[in-house]
Amino acid sequence: MKRIEAILTEAEEAVLATLSSPAAIQAYLDTTPYSPEDRDRCPLNVIRDRVAHCLDGGLFAAMALRRLGYPPLVVDLLPQPGIDDDHVLAIFKQGGCYGAVAKSNFVGLRYREPVYRSLRELVMSYFEVFYNVDGLKTLRGYTVPLNLNPFDRYGWVWDDDGVAPIVQRMGCVRRFTLLSPDAAGKLSRVDDLSYRAGMLVVNPAGLYKPKY
Repeated sequence: MKRIEAILTEAEEAVLATLSSPAAIQAYLDTTPYSPEDRDRCPLNVIRDRVAHCLDGGLFAAMALRRLGYPPLVVDLLPQPGIDDDHVLAIFKQGGCYGAVAKSNFVGLRYREPVYRSLRELVMSYFEVFYNVDGLKTLRGYTVPLNLNPFDRYGWVWDDDGVAPIVQRMGCVRRFTLLSPDAAGKLSRVDDLSYRAGMLVVNPAGLYKPKY
């Protein structure tokens, strides 16, 4: 954090100073346009470019949460392969309960209050609102939390190139399955009202194209 604070302009320092709670971090990400680019931004460039997709937002939130004294932990929500994109959460705990901060193109895949007694309970709060463009409920698993402190040597907070080792590691950590194949095969499609609500203010260019 000392390194990034040495790089920041006064205006950028003022931005970070406003991020005084997990909810404030989420509010900042909510006013940051969704990026459809095939580029992974470090937290510093999220501030400078003022755009982010879910990975960018998750890393930004982890950095901002660390400034508040939380460990920088991210969890990857995993869809059925080939029909949807994954989704990165920055998680935190208050009073022994889990909450999350996230950037998403979908309304429902964002903030969670710290009221969930387990990580699985937190993840399952995203289940009904985790769907693809065809209305299929696609959440199937999640990863163990990844602590980003060991990646400081790559400069992930201020250098885009430092994000790649995090992405590589996220693909190797332990994963948990949420549904049996039988249960997954019996899921109903998301209802029309929920679909339309979740797609409010979506950036169409950033929607995942299923590979059926």
